[in-house]
Amino acid sequence: MPRPIRALIDFLALQHNLSIVRKHARNVQIMAVIKANAYGHGLLSTVSALKSADAFAVLELEAAVRLREAGVDHPILLLEGYFSTEDLVVADQYRLSTVIHHKEQLVMLLASKLKNKLNVFVKINTGMNRLGFTLGDAVAALNTLRSHPTIGNITLMTHFACADDPLQKIEIIEQIKCFSVIQKKFHLPCSMANSAAILRYPETHADWVRPGIMLYGASPLLDKTAAELDLRPVMTVTSKIIAIQHLALKDKVGYGSHFQADRPMRIGIVACGYADGYPRHAPTGTPILVDGQRTRIVGRVSMDMLTVDLTGIEHANVGSIVILWGKGLPIEEVAESAGTISYELFCALSSRVETQTIMNENQ
Repeated sequence: MPRPIRALIDFLALQHNLSIVRKHARNVQIMAVIKANAYGHGLLSTVSALKSADAFAVLELEAAVRLREAGVDHPILLLEGYFSTEDLVVADQYRLSTVIHHKEQLVMLLASKLKNKLNVFVKINTGMNRLGFTLGDAVAALNTLRSHPTIGNITLMTHFACADDPLQKIEIIEQIKCFSVIQKKFHLPCSMANSAAILRYPETHADWVRPGIMLYGASPLLDKTAAELDLRPVMTVTSKIIAIQHLALKDKVGYGSHFQADRPMRIGIVACGYADGYPRHAPTGTPILVDGQRTRIVGRVSMDMLTVDLTGIEHANVGSIVILWGKGLPIEEVAESAGTISYELFCALSSRVETQTIMNENQ
């Protein structure tokens, strides 16, 4: 028998979350971000569930090729662009779109002999200072691209640093002002809004929006929960209690003996550890569900197991169902307790965790 830990992926929830994107961003095109194996949810099955999106965005060239070879005909954007002229040949062969964000990529493009028109998204650095052309370099790059015979559609894009934080609105305003300099000069289609901006800043919706984390049912906003935004969890990670221990006063638990019982108590041993993707640094008190009742983990998370407090859950025993995060326990709560973010928990889920997809309400 396999270990009892598994990830349940609810594609009805995924489709619902896409409808929330459409509710907020009407009459614009939606580019669903599916990088990092669709945030750990499974690339091909996620794309199948999101087929009503207008385009997809990935990071890895290999993922884009995999989608094309699986028959996906949507526009596919390479979010970091290409890293060599060989990548450009593959992008040309598989009809991929690409981000261009620095001069070296432009040089590679000019040196390549493409067979087809290449659609490009030109990234403008408006203040995040990761990827993107400065305003001065962007003007020169765009003039070059517009005169190049193998370039098809050109879209302007940028990325917001603080759209999640309601106290950082001035940062967004400054980035929009910076972007508008190029926008007004070239009058090209634009893509600005990530998940947080889709929900908080409708003025950024433009021609394309790029939802990521909100599709998977986690809140992209610091001041709103997923439930408040009507987002439904797509991934629910479950396991079972595999042993029970009875502690006396002052008994200790786990590596380092970091937890000491302040009273006689029962604890459950759960088949889930950091090798499954659960954060090792999650402290005592991190929320967890046992048989639908909220409790806490205690002691240090180990490679294959963690321990939970069964105080007040008298019926819990070996075989009791445990929810690590997902339906009934928002991933943001677990992430916050562990000092991380929901993105990391999604992406860290181990390949050894069995995945089961839910495609209809009867499953």
